[in-house]
Amino acid sequence: MASPVVHFEICGKDEKSLRAFYKKIFGWKIAVDRKMNYGMVDTGGKARKLMGGIGGAMGQGAWVTVYVQVPDTNKALKKIEKAGGRTLLPTTKVPGGPTIAQFADPEGNRIGLLQG
Repeated sequence: MASPVVHFEICGKDEKSLRAFYKKIFGWKIAVDRKMNYGMVDTGGKARKLMGGIGGAMGQGAWVTVYVQVPDTNKALKKIEKAGGRTLLPTTKVPGGPTIAQFADPEGNRIGLLQG
């Protein structure tokens, strides 16, 4: 079975403006978790529903990250490192959410992993 892209993040300096922008142009429904200052996006997709989030960049500039679903993030990170990638965020349990990790591919692109 292939590993599908199941989540995306769009982050920048002003997450409130980003949320308003994407809501306006695409009609996305965005539920903001005030505690984490992170907006969970429902794109309204019908086939394979792709969820997303819009949040602050925490002083790191702006970026977009896609998350690929894998059975085990630790095993995936080992495979990625053997293939020339490097771990950026080790396996982490998001409070009240999923288990995630992030890596850089050989060109430096940030990609997320979502365990599931």
